[in-house]
This record gives sequence, C-alpha cells and structure tokens, in this order.
Amino acid sequence: MYTCICNAIRETDLRAAARRVSGDAEACYAALGKRPNCGACLDEADAIIFEEREMAFEPAGRS
Repeated sequence: MYTCICNAIRETDLRAAARRVSGDAEACYAALGKRPNCGACLDEADAIIFEEREMAFEPAGRS
C-alpha cells in the first residue's frame, strides 16, 4: 500500500526506514531521498513509524 502518493513511498519502504533512521516522517522521507510535497500523508506516516518502532523494540514473548 502507498503511504505517500506524491512520492510513491510504500508502507514497507517507510517501515524499513523507520528501523534504521531516528526522527519523524520527514527524516524517514529524507533517508529515502524524498521530501513531503502536499503533506497529507504525514500524520499517517508518523503513526506507521511509531508502530514499527514500537514493534521492533517490544521484548520477545510479550503480546
């Protein structure tokens, strides 16, 4: 699924960037060589980034 239509950033690309880049959606976009255009995606992108980082650092065995 596309998270950012303007830049053709897929959710999987954004999640991968979230695991290797600190910062918000704009920082992850920059790591992908992009920058926000219209900005409509930024709230959703930040939520995806937060979720990805939360899952990555959750201790094993916790539900």
